[in-house]
Order: sequence, then C-alpha cells, then structure tokens
Amino acid sequence: MRNKRFIFLVSFFIVSLCSAYAQLKVSILGDSYSTFYGYVQPETNLCWYGVPGEKKENDVTKVEQTWWWCLTDSVTYVLECNNAYSGATVCHTGYERADYSDRSFITRMDDLGSPDIILVFGGTNDSWAGAPLGDFKYSQWTKDDLYDFRPAFCYMMDYLLSHYPNAKVFNITNTELSAEITASMDSICRHYGVSNIVLYDIDKQWGHPSVKGMQSICSQVRAAIAQEN
Repeated sequence: MRNKRFIFLVSFFIVSLCSAYAQLKVSILGDSYSTFYGYVQPETNLCWYGVPGEKKENDVTKVEQTWWWCLTDSVTYVLECNNAYSGATVCHTGYERADYSDRSFITRMDDLGSPDIILVFGGTNDSWAGAPLGDFKYSQWTKDDLYDFRPAFCYMMDYLLSHYPNAKVFNITNTELSAEITASMDSICRHYGVSNIVLYDIDKQWGHPSVKGMQSICSQVRAAIAQEN
C-alpha cells in the first residue's frame, strides 16, 4: 500500500513539474526584421538576414542573434511558426504601389500553426512604402479595402482573434515609423483589446536591428508577454 502511495506521489510530482514548465508555442507573423534564411515558414519566403552570398552592413550573422530566437530559446517559449517575409506590407499595397497580395500579412495570416501566442511585427514596410492609410473599418471589408493600411490592419486583427481563439495576440510596433502608422496601430489594437508593444531605443544598421537592437527587442517583448501571462 505504501509503495502504491509513493508511486502516486512521485507521478503527481512529475506531472505537476512538467505542467509548470510547459512551453508556450509562439508564432510570428512578420517582415524582414523577423527573417533569417533557412528559418522561415514557408521556406520560399524572401529573407533579409542570413542570405548566402549577400553582404549587408549589419552585424547580425547568426540565427541565434535574432530577437525571436533569443525569445524562444528558453524553457518558457518554443517556436511554432515563423511566417516572416522580407519587404512585406500588412496591406496589399507595396512599394511604388505594386500589388503585394502574394506576400502581405493578410495573405499569410492563415498559416501560423497552432500557437499559444501570436506576435505580429509589421507596419514597417507600409510606413516606408507610403501605403495608403484608408479609413478605420471594423467589419464588412471589401477587396479594395485591403489595399489600404487601416482597414487591412483591422481585418488582420479581427481574423487572428477569431481564427486562433486559444492564442494571445500581441502587436509589436517598430520605432521610427510614420506618426500615422504608429497611431493607427495603437488605435486599432485598443479597439480589439490587443496588447500593443511599442518598442523604444532599437539600435539599427541599414534600417534593420543590429545585434544590440535584436537583444533590446527580445527583452521588451519578453517583458510584455510576461506581464500578460
């Protein structure tokens, strides 16, 4: 009888310990800031970091130096999916008004696996490309609406919350974006009750986070997630 009780207690302790250290699955919906060659899904997504034969004036040369690797390389988080695409805009309008519907965030947002946490890190290319802002629109989106930033961002948040009901969604706002893009993301996130991580003091080289910048992003994102969980 004592042996059975002992085995039960040991088993209970092991199960409790495993539950306490259960890793949360993190998926990323991003642009170049979250890429590294060979570590994005789908693997056909264009990358900015780590592309063989491409020399960039940026000191991030190893995947272990990226913000998301640093975040998920712990007992707390594990990477479920990194659907990042270099140069991608949230809306369907890209640089020089090109149609980016093949790579936009709203095109890729249905391919994030089964995450516990979704980190959306975009808006940078919409800002740099001068994508049309459009109006704040929270329902009944048309195809044309999705070529403007504000309705596209609304549509994305609505979709993520409804299609990944078990996931906690966080938006990450880059530094040095246009005031309109920054304010729009903040307003839309507040409408949907989505936590908006507004970054600060991010060191960059060639417009992209350096090793120091990546570490700062990781630190700020980790702190924000921990505060919500």
